[in-house]
Amino acid sequence: MKYDKIDSKLFIKNRKNFASAMKPNSLAIFNSNDIYPISADSTMPFEQHRDIFYLSGVDQEESVLMLFPDCPNPDLREVLFVRETNDHIAVWEGEKLTKEAAFLTSGIKNVFWLQELEKVLFEMTTYAATFYINTNEHYRAAVVTETREDRFTKWLLAKYPAHAVAKSSPIMHRLRSVKDQIELDLMQHACDITEKGFRRILNFVKPNVWEYEIEAELLHEFVRNRSKGFAYTPIIASGNNANVLHYIENNQQCKAGDLILFDIAAEYANYKSDLSRTIPVSGRFSDRQKAVYNAVNTVKKEATNMLVPGTIWKEYHLEVGKIMTSELLNLGLLDKADVQNEDANWPAYKKYFMHGTSHHIGLDTHDYGLLHEPMQANMVFTVEPGIYIPKEGFGIRLEDDVVIQEKGTPFNLMQNIPIEADEIEDLMN
Repeated sequence: MKYDKIDSKLFIKNRKNFASAMKPNSLAIFNSNDIYPISADSTMPFEQHRDIFYLSGVDQEESVLMLFPDCPNPDLREVLFVRETNDHIAVWEGEKLTKEAAFLTSGIKNVFWLQELEKVLFEMTTYAATFYINTNEHYRAAVVTETREDRFTKWLLAKYPAHAVAKSSPIMHRLRSVKDQIELDLMQHACDITEKGFRRILNFVKPNVWEYEIEAELLHEFVRNRSKGFAYTPIIASGNNANVLHYIENNQQCKAGDLILFDIAAEYANYKSDLSRTIPVSGRFSDRQKAVYNAVNTVKKEATNMLVPGTIWKEYHLEVGKIMTSELLNLGLLDKADVQNEDANWPAYKKYFMHGTSHHIGLDTHDYGLLHEPMQANMVFTVEPGIYIPKEGFGIRLEDDVVIQEKGTPFNLMQNIPIEADEIEDLMN
């Protein structure tokens, strides 16, 4: 891995927290992701399942974690299975985890080779009454591929049909949404790498540059700072491309007078950052562009101040909508009649700001979190309002990642990344 070793006390703490939420006499199982094929002998780069990483730090395929805190056999209360390595694998694929390395990574003392799984599992099932299975219940999930976790669950429940079944997902959503300080430090590091990439392109962007050239500059800066690369598929949208919310082609030339909307960020150690900025291709905003830009920035600042413990996500978005409505009235994009006659299910402001303002972020860009529960300290949210005006040929989105504090306004992990319009212009000139 490119990243520095993570202190195993994070994963020890995470397992302890998960175990404390389990039902008595229950066994929880977590699998690594598959390595997904493309065609012929080509595969996609491996990405570890975030749940097993969160609980063990193991960043390797064909790994399985089992947690059974009430097991009468103390050697089977935490068990990790990893693929057996040898000299041949080391030559062809590179170094894999040994049992000792797996212990140092995870803090789990009892590490077995994967081929021992069925034998060890059988003993554990004779003591257990309930299986915790790990299903993907994220509110944005739309999975059509059968995962390694899915296949394992199907096999497990067919082989041991008399056990009760519980879900890991609600526990993981609650635990992963509140970050440990080690996690916050890793996210800060991802944001710092993102800052380096953004400052690099401020010096690079000029009229007639291509969007993909900017993408290449960002990737160069991210990887040279020990990131795997982009935290998600980058959006580099010049001109009217910015009005396509998930524009990812990045294949157009940037024209003088246009704006470029960036939704780009680095990952570090599987933790994500998520940045949006909008800059002028020529280094100067027009008066109209700056007015809209400052309106978006005003909404962002006021929205950020609302992210405090006890806030309810749905109510927060309603309040942000009111602030955005006021700004759109000031810009002449809405009039009073638009607001008076609006549909409560699709308010007038949605014509120009049609997406949400904030989501959890962490090991996933859209991280786990129970949106119906009040916000808590050490949750990390994006704040990303935008105004999109196809008729005027530009869209603007601004986004930072912030940590909710026990008291006061959130801590901005991206506070050092330029955002004020005048500062952007000064740096570009």
